[in-house]
Amino acid sequence: MVAQLTLEEKVGQLVQPELAQLTAEDIREYKIGSALNGAGIWPHGRRHATVRDWVDLVDHFWTAAEQAWQGRPFRIPFMWATDAVHGHNNVHGATVFPHNIGLGAAGDPDLIRRIGTATAREVAATGMDWIFAPTVTNPRDRRWGRYYEGYGEDPALGHAYGRAMVEGLQGDAAALRTDHRVLATLKHWIADGGTADGRDRGTAYCSEQVLRDIHAQGFLAGIRAGAQSVMVSFSSWEDPANYDHTPGGGEPYNHKVHGSRYLVTDVLKDALGFDGIVISDWDAHAEVSRCSAGDAGYAINAGLDVLMVAGREAWQSVHRTTVAQVRAGVIPQERIDDAVSRVLRVKLRAGLWDKPRPAERSLTRPGAPVVIGSPEHRALAREAARKSLVLLKHTPGLLPLPRAARVLVTGSAADDLGKQCGGWTLTWQGDDLDRTDLPGGTTMADAVRAVVGPAACTVDPAPALTDPEEHDVAIVCIGEDAYAEMRGTVRPWRSIGYADLKQSYARDLELLRRLHAAGVPTVTVLFTGRPLYCTEEINLSDAFVAAWLPGPYAQGVTDVLFAAEDGAPAHDFQGRLPSSWPRTRDASAVNALPAHLPDYRVPKEETPPEGGRTPLFPLGHGLSLHDPAPPGEPLPLHVPAAAPPAPRVSGPLRVLDAEGTPYRLRVGGHNTWSREDVGLDKPMDCLIVHATPFPTPDGTALRLRFKGNPAFVYAESPSGLPADLRGYLAAGAHLRFAVRVLRQPSAPLYLACHDDFPAQPGVDLTARLRAAGAQAWTSVSVPLAELAAVGTDLRHVAVPFMLYTDGTAELEVADVSWCLP
Repeated sequence: MVAQLTLEEKVGQLVQPELAQLTAEDIREYKIGSALNGAGIWPHGRRHATVRDWVDLVDHFWTAAEQAWQGRPFRIPFMWATDAVHGHNNVHGATVFPHNIGLGAAGDPDLIRRIGTATAREVAATGMDWIFAPTVTNPRDRRWGRYYEGYGEDPALGHAYGRAMVEGLQGDAAALRTDHRVLATLKHWIADGGTADGRDRGTAYCSEQVLRDIHAQGFLAGIRAGAQSVMVSFSSWEDPANYDHTPGGGEPYNHKVHGSRYLVTDVLKDALGFDGIVISDWDAHAEVSRCSAGDAGYAINAGLDVLMVAGREAWQSVHRTTVAQVRAGVIPQERIDDAVSRVLRVKLRAGLWDKPRPAERSLTRPGAPVVIGSPEHRALAREAARKSLVLLKHTPGLLPLPRAARVLVTGSAADDLGKQCGGWTLTWQGDDLDRTDLPGGTTMADAVRAVVGPAACTVDPAPALTDPEEHDVAIVCIGEDAYAEMRGTVRPWRSIGYADLKQSYARDLELLRRLHAAGVPTVTVLFTGRPLYCTEEINLSDAFVAAWLPGPYAQGVTDVLFAAEDGAPAHDFQGRLPSSWPRTRDASAVNALPAHLPDYRVPKEETPPEGGRTPLFPLGHGLSLHDPAPPGEPLPLHVPAAAPPAPRVSGPLRVLDAEGTPYRLRVGGHNTWSREDVGLDKPMDCLIVHATPFPTPDGTALRLRFKGNPAFVYAESPSGLPADLRGYLAAGAHLRFAVRVLRQPSAPLYLACHDDFPAQPGVDLTARLRAAGAQAWTSVSVPLAELAAVGTDLRHVAVPFMLYTDGTAELEVADVSWCLP
């Protein structure tokens, strides 16, 4: 078959565009071999698209591919891929399972295998063939915003789970050819969880031994289990072994794994014998030296087989450029033939030549059994949530709670599905969920009310009028707001203390102090994607449960918190810490020494678990209902050093004016994962924002058109390092800019300045922009005191100006600065 393909047809099999940037005609013209839907991209843009909508869409593109091969002596089936990282999480009504960090706490490979099988059935029920899971990373730094995507810090756990999840998703060779299983993808190759400072897309400096013995274990087991795809990491590995495969060809190789022939070809393909598809991450080739959004030549020569390219112009450019580079001898023909052979091999192993069209498969055709969100699968998700709970503190006799108790359910996460589910839930960040997004979902408030009855349950997330003393117990539900990559990483200069991260989290701590002072028995449930310093919160609680990100079925939590009808424990706590728990606010990378590596040396990116950095609770810790109260309480608090005085300031802070800007202007947000730079010399257009610079009498302005997806436009320090700008606050400064509103925002448009921690607060500008009217230039002036009041940390400002919105808007912005009175 390979011998009968033209070069253009071969390259078409290697390009994977995104749904929003692809048409059926494109598939026919370019012989595209696969496509994907990114998080938050749905059929016809409908957030609540039905299962039939999905099936019809996939079938539409599959049919176009069939038409593309008419008249040829062979056909090549089309594949559809999706991010199903904790269930089929992009599809309305699908079962959402706990995120991987919680599954790691469960310590149950058979549970993982069953979740894989259930997920495969739900994905297959939408006519899809391929998913980008499991993530088998070993997260080593708690500041990393993707920490929860890994099963935990123990490589042995990743090894066991990597194998189990692949077996669940794919089954054996015969099962994979049925239409009840899907192709699995191990990701992200390699050491994305081992970067310095936990930086997303950062650099790992560890030895090759650490790379192999810590970070590769899930891949080794998953490949042995038959995984047919491996996705490469955005991150870099800086080591002499990671050589430049084409020296002298331009700027030096920048150590990105996507450009590493050593790691992709020499190790993964040759040494490990992996003969499936090596796929890029979203537009990640563009971050490799000598590549760009429309040129992937260097990365293809490193060994990438399929290129995930989002933008329409970008994927068409990659197609053209690759064809031209093969003809020019820059990319060897053998490299293209190897890549195409791998794609066809995987399609054959998946039985795609024998499967009927997507709309006529056993789980998609009319009358097929309903598997999306089935009671059986939701019961499995509830079981997984129950088994993942880790009891960190317990006062004997308190738990399980009697079903006749009068209960106050309070805290910021008391009635919040987003905090329970985390990122990658229907949308990319998962931070805008409501009840209609998760049919059948139950919050903690719902679940407790179902146990004790509405009359005995008071739900008040921030009790002002409720008297806690009128209740027998308070269940205080606290937790991180949902986040995913880009917006989830804690910068190196920040604390990992829960109450330090956001004002809303600090209010949870104040609530616990009030309840403790009132003498109300308190059970605290923490929803989090990573271990966080919360020692005071633990001390103030009579019981403290790490619930991780259990998903939308909070009954899995109340199953353990409350007694059975006869008063006996219904379930005991089975979860054990998959990662050690921090003793101090700055203990971001304190990991257990791996027992299976007698010569292990702690890499410089990590901190030895000794002295003051000994974990508060070690890997594998967890209490049961029958354990006595541990000695040594209250736990010792970590008192942070006092902040230095605010630096004095003497003049305005320039952001954008007549002289240009000293900052780097960028765009990020929905499906724009390799953040786009905005120049002052030419327009920039991406999926979410169109930016056009133009001159004004007083300097340079930017015309910004927000297209209706979550997007933020910002000015960032070129070094990425923050500055202490509290002096401007002390001096009563304003953040001021000129604006001309061409089209009013369709949703709130926020102004912010911060260090890029997840979803830092902003000031809604909507009323100010509406007052400005249309077409005329107006000055907007926001007191820094107003930004500080919503929780902006002015001690660490790497981004002095940001506009973000989820809606549409068009405006021109100029003369941006921090101005003294």
